[in-house]
Amino acid sequence: MTSEIEWTSSDLIIQWLLEGDVSIQYQTYRDLLGEDRPDLQERILEEGWGARFQAARNPEGYWGRGYYQPKWTNSHYTLLDIRNLCPPAEHPLIRESIQIILDGRKSRDGGINPAKTTEDSDVCINGMMLNIGCYFKMHSDDLESIVDFLLSEHMADGGFNCRSTRSGARHSSLHTTLSVMEGIHEYHRQGYTYRLTDLLDAYQASLEFILLHQLYISDRTGEIINPAFLRLPYPYRWKYDILRALDHFQDAKIPWDERMRPAMNVLVKKRYKDGTWPVQAKYPGLVHFDMEKAGGPSRWNTLRGLRVLKQYELGFSGLGS
Repeated sequence: MTSEIEWTSSDLIIQWLLEGDVSIQYQTYRDLLGEDRPDLQERILEEGWGARFQAARNPEGYWGRGYYQPKWTNSHYTLLDIRNLCPPAEHPLIRESIQIILDGRKSRDGGINPAKTTEDSDVCINGMMLNIGCYFKMHSDDLESIVDFLLSEHMADGGFNCRSTRSGARHSSLHTTLSVMEGIHEYHRQGYTYRLTDLLDAYQASLEFILLHQLYISDRTGEIINPAFLRLPYPYRWKYDILRALDHFQDAKIPWDERMRPAMNVLVKKRYKDGTWPVQAKYPGLVHFDMEKAGGPSRWNTLRGLRVLKQYELGFSGLGS
């Protein structure tokens, strides 16, 4: 294997990651160096990015103007950002904010509903909320209706589409499918059992849906489905991209599949000569603060890229065609 595609980095890159936010430090030790550092995890919400997110929480327990307004400073996306920092799961204020949502935003279909203008829940949002709720170990009774709702929206082609409750979509969406997969995986990892077999079956079908598309290629035309899927944004919000997909696959320990190769080729080619990856895009909208600036080396994307290559370096033995 050539040095260009090895996951391992120079001591300088590791040191650079360890000079970042405490959440980056914690995940670098955990995922790249194989060392558990609970002392770092305990600090994630007390300093740096985590403390800044916490400081933006209003006394009522919400961020922004409530559950889903405005993007991206509302409760939903702030909680997703916080979850991805990997803080301690039992934090009382974060759990309180999630409980407010679980108690107050359920629709008649059992899902979390961001809007007052429709009674139909959104599949993508509920996939993300399942991920958030399970990471922070919310009570199973509060999550079961979300599970029922998601399973009721599983599509015949294997995946999910948030438009299934709005415009009668007949083909799954990569955006929604990955969000639901992340939620199902966290549900399984945290030991929840309600309808687990059904969820795991839906997960496997969703995985096959993404692999059928080689992560970004139309199975009908062979063309790139959306050029945005090849950019490397962070935070990724609700939107799909190949690094988000590959990072989920490594987290879930999905075995190497040759259909991952085109996306791995793209990811490796986007790596800078110094071993880092950039943030290539930012999604427009309000933010509490910028964790990183677009265009420069990114600790988030370098961490994620390295753990993808670490997981798959034995299968991905070259750039291939």
